[in-house]
Amino acid sequence: MAGGEGTRLRPLTSNVPKPMMPLANRPMMEHVVELLKRHGFDEIVVTVAFMANHIRNWFGDGSDFGVRMVYATEETPLGTAGSVRNAMDELTEAFLVISGDVLTDIDLTKIVAAHHEKQAMATIGLIRVEDPLEFGIVITRDDGSIERFLEKPGWGQVFSDTINSGIFVLEPSIFDYIEPDRPVDFSSEVFPALLADGKPLYGAVAEGYWEDVGNLESYVRAHADILDGTVEVDIDGFEQDRGLFIGENVAVHPDAVIAGPGVIGANCRIQAGARIGPYSVLGANVRVRAEADIERSVIGDNAYLAEAVSVRGAVIGRACDLRAGVKVDEGAVIGDECFVGEGATVGAGVKIYPFKTIEGGAAVNSSIVWETKGARSLFGRSGVSGLANVDITPELVTRLAMAYGSTLRQGDIVITARDSSRSARMLKRAVHAGLNAAGISVQDLELVPLPVARFVTRRPAIAGGVALRLDGDDPNTVIVQFLDVNGADMSENGHRKIERIFNREDYRRVFPGEIGDIDYAPRALEHYATAIESTVDLPAIRAAAPKVVVDYGHGAVSFIMPNLLAKLGADVLAVNPFASTSGAAAFDRERNAEVVAELVTSSRAALGVMFSPGGQQLSVIDDAGRLLDHTELLLALIELRGPTLVGARVALPVSATTRATELVERRHGSVVLTPTSGAAVMKAASDPNVCFAADTSGRFVVPGFMPAFDAIATFVSLLDLLAVSDQPLSSVVDGLPSTHMMTREVVTPWEQKGAVMRVLVEQAKTHEVDLVDGVRIHHPQGWALVLPDPDDPITRVTAEGVDDAAAERLVDEYVRRIEQLVRS
Repeated sequence: MAGGEGTRLRPLTSNVPKPMMPLANRPMMEHVVELLKRHGFDEIVVTVAFMANHIRNWFGDGSDFGVRMVYATEETPLGTAGSVRNAMDELTEAFLVISGDVLTDIDLTKIVAAHHEKQAMATIGLIRVEDPLEFGIVITRDDGSIERFLEKPGWGQVFSDTINSGIFVLEPSIFDYIEPDRPVDFSSEVFPALLADGKPLYGAVAEGYWEDVGNLESYVRAHADILDGTVEVDIDGFEQDRGLFIGENVAVHPDAVIAGPGVIGANCRIQAGARIGPYSVLGANVRVRAEADIERSVIGDNAYLAEAVSVRGAVIGRACDLRAGVKVDEGAVIGDECFVGEGATVGAGVKIYPFKTIEGGAAVNSSIVWETKGARSLFGRSGVSGLANVDITPELVTRLAMAYGSTLRQGDIVITARDSSRSARMLKRAVHAGLNAAGISVQDLELVPLPVARFVTRRPAIAGGVALRLDGDDPNTVIVQFLDVNGADMSENGHRKIERIFNREDYRRVFPGEIGDIDYAPRALEHYATAIESTVDLPAIRAAAPKVVVDYGHGAVSFIMPNLLAKLGADVLAVNPFASTSGAAAFDRERNAEVVAELVTSSRAALGVMFSPGGQQLSVIDDAGRLLDHTELLLALIELRGPTLVGARVALPVSATTRATELVERRHGSVVLTPTSGAAVMKAASDPNVCFAADTSGRFVVPGFMPAFDAIATFVSLLDLLAVSDQPLSSVVDGLPSTHMMTREVVTPWEQKGAVMRVLVEQAKTHEVDLVDGVRIHHPQGWALVLPDPDDPITRVTAEGVDDAAAERLVDEYVRRIEQLVRS
């Protein structure tokens, strides 16, 4: 009998039937099938109702399990006896009835033998339990015949600890006592009727383990009993010491700790410093990051537990995503496919139903059933990002590409590009499939720096671009980035169009003859390099013959820069000069800078540069071996531009230092303040009057080349500016004004962000205020920018002062205000 919904096990049974709930990584019903097979039952009829396809798809005809299985479907609830009568055409001889959602190793052979020995019409398997309140009590005579029943008694009615286990051996004549086409129950109707008619009705006290697994507590208890060997079931995997079972292809770092008894499912990955304590069960494909701590908990298949996650005595559903520092307390249950943000706490006994999102830093102390609790937007700052093969899967990317293709005209062409990572390579193929399915053709650039993809996307025949790359700050995170026809990041309006189609699944699916094609863009790198050369004074750079140290960051920049630098006449010392997935993933700006700085000073080079693996971000070391921070590099590039700023505009985000504005205005230029997003900066750079643009993270735009971030073009432009200025970079840096800036973050729940900003604007009425992005409030000794983060439940406070102390005072003041507003 496998038709139960298992409502008391929710949220674990919200989208899976109770018989398919895993026990030690195998469905409950599979353990029952194995028990039946051990006792000689090889013909099984399964009565199904709730989510029947889950059961049919798993077991099929039973041949994979060494039995024959057929199914009887209840269209309407028929009760325990009615569901069996629904299968009566298959039941032409004595048969055994057993639930598919119990955990037991009862001796079925002994019950069958007792049935035949007594020549019974019905034999009930009996079991003794400590707490009989939830079960039907049965009293038998000395010969085993049943004297009396009592269904689910109160303590005042308890007269025995022997209960009905739900295991029956029945003769086909039982169907005479089951009325068709209505719900009928064995315990309350059929068996009392047999007793009243004096039919041979017996009880057989069973030997072995039996657990109903009717609620969450018994679900956890059942796992402990399996691991202790209290119940005899088969566990997949190789058994090590103390009952620890390890599945196939499991990778455990030597510095991780796993204590038995427990089960580690197939293909799990456990990193250094992680601890898997006793009585823990990990499903297949679970990923446990460094310093995570799990004990007495059940973790579902495909779950992801980030750094320093703590789970104690809890159940985590399938495909859940728990980010760094999440804490899940005793007795908590998280349903399938939930996202729990960084630093959140799920309190003891809390139930979170499937598909919910818990914001970072949240403290959840009551169950979440219907609310989505702050679901994240699909798009973030740079596009769609998340953990590769956890958040960003091939299935998601294919649907995302179909949604994007549906916003374009059928037959349009889209550029695709990737970095050197395996994740990007895999997901780019999913992009191709989705675009082609929507009738969009692809020109694939394969492995190129992002600026090259931006450049080629600007061609007249191209409708847009998709670039896939690892996040420079987290090599486990992949970014799917969409480019507009100018090669810039797609606007928020473009993102919203894609997201609407994605959420509605309203994709355009073309006929087979209209499916898009895949081609390759010819000579993209050569055309890009030639275009850059045309924007600088080649003879001046060649005459200067600059000596430079270049760190390619193991990225695709190494494909283009050597030939380009040779044409510029530069003397180059190359570091990390080849594309490498592992090398790019391990790129560390500070550590690499130490190597480059030492080479610059020892070789007396004019400068050193480091390219981020994606080719967007530039870091510079001057001839004195000093790594310039992003602000210093911004000011140096503005200072070097000198006379070209007269009457021109420079586009900078509202978070940029006011020293940059002062330098531009000193040269009789003007600054256009933009929102802080990269898309906003690049949009401003498309204005013909803008001669330079930048953000605050080392990304620069050379509008004379293209209005998009490009570290390669920026580096070549820097060589051009230094050659024309005829002064070392260190002299330029020494003459820059000092800056005093500070940034801090404040946890701010999503639902409070709007109110916090409103109150801060009201409080700032007596000050000069910029509302370009967030609120920038001017004070006599500086300014403070309060900016809600678009991706996370935080507010970022940036301040600039006349000195470090003034900047710190301003940051502290606005952090204090925000914290007070959040508390109130």
